[in-house]
Amino acid sequence: RFINVINMSNLFYDCNSLQNLNIENLKVENVIDMSNMFYGCSSLTSLNLNHFVTSKVIHMSGMFDSCSKLKSLSLNFDTSNVEDMYLMFTDCISLKSLSISSFNTNKVNDMFGMFKNSGIESIDVGGFDTKKVTDMGDMFGNCTSLKQINLNNFNTENLIYINGIFEGCILLESLNLSTFNTKKI
Repeated sequence: RFINVINMSNLFYDCNSLQNLNIENLKVENVIDMSNMFYGCSSLTSLNLNHFVTSKVIHMSGMFDSCSKLKSLSLNFDTSNVEDMYLMFTDCISLKSLSISSFNTNKVNDMFGMFKNSGIESIDVGGFDTKKVTDMGDMFGNCTSLKQINLNNFNTENLIYINGIFEGCILLESLNLSTFNTKKI
């Protein structure tokens, strides 16, 4: 058992032949670092993490990076203490939908490449609290399947890096950036 473990970064890093993973009994309530936890698990097609207690987690960067065959991802994360989400879903090219509108992002400062090269077709991040975020570069870069995105409440007053945020989003039908404040860029 992993009862007192606080760092699970790279736990399954590059387990590229792993097709099934039963972690239903994995205790994560004391974990503060989940960065790159499933990085490179390129044979996983589904993952249910609804049972994860993530209220203490600070680092989620690269958590699902390069999970290229992942089609189904169930999350019910408490992200109220997370500070970095950069590259979190990067290269999840088979992931067409993702329900993360309930993510609490009020402490997050880095969202660089968060969805870069993913297969997401529609996403609602309008409820994200982004007032502390300084980097959104490549956040949706090369999301070539992305058609719809809700950014309605994005607070970008502290944003410094925004380069490539929508680069390569060739199917994006409309975009409302009326709330974007780019004074520091």
